[in-house]
Amino acid sequence: MQDDGRNESAEERADRQWQELVQEIRVAQTGVQILFGFLLTVVFTPHFQGLDPTDKTIYIVTVILGSMATGALIGPVAFHRIVSGRRMKPQAVAWASRLTFLGIVLLLATLTSALFLILRVATHDDHVPWIVAGVMAWYLLCWFALPLWARIRYTTDGPQDEHATADRSGAGA
Repeated sequence: MQDDGRNESAEERADRQWQELVQEIRVAQTGVQILFGFLLTVVFTPHFQGLDPTDKTIYIVTVILGSMATGALIGPVAFHRIVSGRRMKPQAVAWASRLTFLGIVLLLATLTSALFLILRVATHDDHVPWIVAGVMAWYLLCWFALPLWARIRYTTDGPQDEHATADRSGAGA
């Protein structure tokens, strides 16, 4: 057992990490699935046919990004199902964590692309790229910069949680 303040075995730690990861995935997955569902309906509206080729291209890229984000965020479930019972939960947690992080990055790209398309079509304003860049900066701050700052600020020499332990083992957070 590692002295991380929890007094749990490697198997117990992996079980806890899996449960925490599943909760995180539920939040991100719900958002991406709702957004993706709405995106899929746009092509069947009369207004879509009137979009210029650039906007149609942005739409197609957005749908592809949304599909990829959905795949990455559902991936951990399939991964777990395929390796379940093989006594490799720590490795499954590490791979699921990587897929989840990739899904979050793809969700960022999907949201940014969707916002860009919507604002372009709705306003025809030259300021749209700047507005979208500002919103993307907000996402980057909330989703990456703040957690990284807290990680650096509050991490001591020893591992404080499973993510610090996973980083040392090469599993990633």
